[in-house]
Amino acid sequence: MAQVVSFQDHALAQLRARVAAAEEANQDLIAFARGHSGTVAAIHEAVLSVIEAEGLDHLVHIVTQEWPQTLGLDAVALALVAGDTALRADASGLHFVDPRVIARSIDGFDGVVLRPVDRGHPLFGPACELIRAEALVPLAGTNSQTSGLLALGQRRGQGFETRQGSELLLFLGSVLMRSVDRWLTP
Repeated sequence: MAQVVSFQDHALAQLRARVAAAEEANQDLIAFARGHSGTVAAIHEAVLSVIEAEGLDHLVHIVTQEWPQTLGLDAVALALVAGDTALRADASGLHFVDPRVIARSIDGFDGVVLRPVDRGHPLFGPACELIRAEALVPLAGTNSQTSGLLALGQRRGQGFETRQGSELLLFLGSVLMRSVDRWLTP
C-alpha cells in the first residue's frame, strides 16, 4: 500500500523563509531611501547656504566652517586657483599657496574620487591625520581661469560609496564653482 507524504510543513517553512528575506530586503531598501533622502536634503541645504553667501570670504567660511555640520562630515577643505593666485582653505583658515601645489593636487582627477584612506588628502591640513574616508570633487569654473578641488572627509572609514552620491557631489561642486566665479569675475 502507498504512503502519502505531506509537503505542507516543508512548503510552509520555505514560504516563511522567503517572506522573512523579502521583509529584510524591504527594510534595507527603506533604510537606503531614508539615508539617500537625508543626503539629498543636506546637499540642498549646503547649496542654499552657498547661494546666500555675501562674498568670497563668506563663501569660504560657509564651506569650511558650516558645511561639516550641514553635511555630517568631520572636515571640509577647499583649494582654488584663479589665474596666478591659489588658495587653500580648511577649518584652520585661509592660506595662499603656489598654484602649482593645487595643480598637482587636482592632476589626474576625472570625476569624483570616493575612497577609504589611512590618512586624508594633504588639502585637509592638520585634520588629514584623522581622516579615514574622503570624497575629492574636482572643481572647474565656467571660465578657464578658475579650477580647484573640494575635499570632504570623515573619521569613520565608511561612507562615500555610491554613484548617486558622486552625482550629488558633482552638483554641489558645480554650484560652488559658479558662486566662486560670480565673486571672481569682474
